Amino acid sequence: MKRATIEEFFRRLAERDPEPKTELEYVNPYTLLVAVVLSAQATDVGVNKATKALFQIADNPAAMVALGEATVRDHVKTIGLYKTKAANVIRLSEILLEKHGGQVPRKREELEELPGVGRKTANVVLNVAFGEPTIAVDTHIFRVSNRTGLAPGKTVEAVEEKLVKVVPKAYRLHAHHWLILHGRYVCKARKPDCAVCGVIDLCAYEAKTVLTA
Repeated sequence: MKRATIEEFFRRLAERDPEPKTELEYVNPYTLLVAVVLSAQATDVGVNKATKALFQIADNPAAMVALGEATVRDHVKTIGLYKTKAANVIRLSEILLEKHGGQVPRKREELEELPGVGRKTANVVLNVAFGEPTIAVDTHIFRVSNRTGLAPGKTVEAVEEKLVKVVPKAYRLHAHHWLILHGRYVCKARKPDCAVCGVIDLCAYEAKTVLTA
């Protein structure tokens, strides 16, 4: 995509949804961190169902550690890989208490040292909790970036690097939310809903399900 096309691409997404939000439910940076860790290979809807009761009784690292791994496991057992994730939630909570005074760190390196936290999770926390203009590339963003020609790349890292370069500064803060939501509800994996796509004429995808004018 050319620079002018990218500018128009994000202008339209922003016009449709000026203040996009994560669909994960959370009450503070800590619960956001836990929710994102739990969301790996799981849906936001599924995570929200599992964490609703959990966050009512444990919305900080000390309370989570006090619950214990078995109780956390019981709360999140409907989520895939729940045993490993419950263990990660307890251990990362312990590390937050031991090294960070119970607070979620604002540095990427410190976030990525926590169990269950990779680059994508760190990017989400930095963006949503702390307002950093990071771009967390998930399967939706990877697909949309390649399919539309916005930021093609063979790896998640390559797509992220390209997006950071091409997304206009004015749209960087919300870019990953717009792309995730577009991929989740419009530019779907199996059959993109091109008929309702607001950027269809800017998209380079050759197998569009409807013809452009």
